[in-house]
Amino acid sequence: MGSSIFNIGLTGLNAAQAGLITTSHNISNAGTAGYSRQSTVQSTNPAMFSGAGFFGEGTKVDTIKRAYDSFLTNQVLSADTKYNEYNTYSVEISQIDNMLADATVGLEPAVDSFFQGVQEVAANPSSIPARQSMISTAQSLVDRFKNLATRLNDIRSGVEGQIKDTVTSISTYAQEIADVNRQIAIAQQAGSSQPANDLLDKRDQLVKELNQLVRVSTTTASDGSMSVFIGTGQPLVVGINATKLEARPSTTDPSRLNVNIITQSGAPLTVPESLLGGGKLGGLLAMRSESLDTTQNQLGLIAIGLSSAFNAQHALGQDLNGNLGTSFFTTPPVTVLSDSSATTTPPTVQLSNVSKLTGDDYKLVFTDAIGNYSLTRLSDGMSVSPATVGLSITPPATSKPGDSFVIQPTRNAAANIDVAIFDTRMIAAAAPITASATSSNLGSASITAPVVSSTTNLASFGTTAAPLTLTYSGGTLTGFPAGLPVTYTPPGGTAVTAAAPVASIPYTSGMTVSFGGVSFAMNGAPQTNDTFKLGPNTGGVSDSRNAVLLGNLQTSKQLLAANGQPSATFQSVYAQLVSVVGNKAREVSVNSDAQKSLVDQAAQAQQSVAGVNLDEEAANLIRYQQAYQAAGKVMTIASKLFDQVLALGQ
Repeated sequence: MGSSIFNIGLTGLNAAQAGLITTSHNISNAGTAGYSRQSTVQSTNPAMFSGAGFFGEGTKVDTIKRAYDSFLTNQVLSADTKYNEYNTYSVEISQIDNMLADATVGLEPAVDSFFQGVQEVAANPSSIPARQSMISTAQSLVDRFKNLATRLNDIRSGVEGQIKDTVTSISTYAQEIADVNRQIAIAQQAGSSQPANDLLDKRDQLVKELNQLVRVSTTTASDGSMSVFIGTGQPLVVGINATKLEARPSTTDPSRLNVNIITQSGAPLTVPESLLGGGKLGGLLAMRSESLDTTQNQLGLIAIGLSSAFNAQHALGQDLNGNLGTSFFTTPPVTVLSDSSATTTPPTVQLSNVSKLTGDDYKLVFTDAIGNYSLTRLSDGMSVSPATVGLSITPPATSKPGDSFVIQPTRNAAANIDVAIFDTRMIAAAAPITASATSSNLGSASITAPVVSSTTNLASFGTTAAPLTLTYSGGTLTGFPAGLPVTYTPPGGTAVTAAAPVASIPYTSGMTVSFGGVSFAMNGAPQTNDTFKLGPNTGGVSDSRNAVLLGNLQTSKQLLAANGQPSATFQSVYAQLVSVVGNKAREVSVNSDAQKSLVDQAAQAQQSVAGVNLDEEAANLIRYQQAYQAAGKVMTIASKLFDQVLALGQ
């Protein structure tokens, strides 16, 4: 019996010692990230049967269990990956938001300043200082476009660098998790399938840190190994095998990094961005495609719209040298990016109607060997025709089916716009055609200064010595060029077009007349043989008709055609861009704050189960100490009893 008491005391001593060791381990790791509180699991040793019944044989430690709740852990992972996605998005887009909305460095002040310079020339077209001021403000506007484009490119470079670093980190974590899987399998096999708690905690912490980079899901096999999947289910770790990821330049845009799975043969397999979400990587990819690309495209749209509209109107004017206006700005070319595997000569892409541009990018894929192709809008995958989106595409004579190209009509426009005129005399402030009633006329009719919409037929208006002359007779106007149709509109009436050759048109006071790209109005009561002359503008030094029209471009609708007509001004497009970016920045910031609260709540619930409570562990130390002392007392008594038994035999 003494021996049984001794053994029982020994089992209690061992159990108390295990408790003290486990409690000490908990206390030592109270500040260790990812550590789960451990506890001993005890059970009663099988009892010994005797004639008097079953006598207990003490206790045993079955295992060391960690406090772990998979449901709470998954809640933390789900909330944490979303928080990191929103937080990353918020940090990056705030740079764009602050830049666009800034009253000093934003685009709107530069546009206002430029058109103020145009208005100065309109007010005083012969002033060289006013003309120089217009060129200077134009250069300032161009510099502002370029500065904004440079800053956006800097942000893009930063985003691309973070994408590369993040993908590298994901691959590193994948390899570490695979290594821990191997260690767990070896440890648990050697330990009679007892859980390797510290290794399990280490693996869970690695998964948590990986989940902050990209959304993960996990499954655990019967041997204790964990498989990790990212995005929408792409395998990253399977048992002891890790998938290698690399960020490599896109085959169509070398400045843009794609996430690639590296196969066993070393070949890259691009993972679509839509399949990668959550975490820092998801935030970077979403911000790049949703906000950064859009901002650069819309800024370029404004640059192209302004330069094209201004150039078109400037070409309708006349400069101080008496010449027609030339391009005031250089219009940026369309960017066409070839797929690295394409062998077909890139198509020639030009702008056909700037008002139809939307700021979208397009993918062109050749469908046969003779240049036929399909055109798809990248934002929504819809098939479009070039004309409907403001483009003119000239394919090569021969093509390889499947070769693809990305067309970016506006992406790089803000960086490539420039001023084309530096000579103040070349500003076309005047109109090339003048009109006047002959001084000898007997009637009261007058003719307004013509508005020029095309310079194609200016020769039809004669020369300075022999201008085109319209004559009133019998209620009609005659003298129109034989080869041009004439459109006239009575006041409050409907426009009527008389096909060439035109003998005469009826005269009505207040009517408007247009032909050969020139329009004017006539008012008053003419008398028979009264004449009206239209001809070249030889004294246009003080003429500001075209400068006024150039100034009107600031408030006229030139972009984003709807139902065939432009619907937005340059500044309204910019205001909309600022609004969209600002709203998105606010949205992700609010989501980030809300998600942080969810993370804190989920982590608190998880830590209430798995976290170390030092007060509780201190109480456990006292409890196990007392149990240890009591078990030692049992062994002391058992030893004395055994000595008494030996003494009886002497």
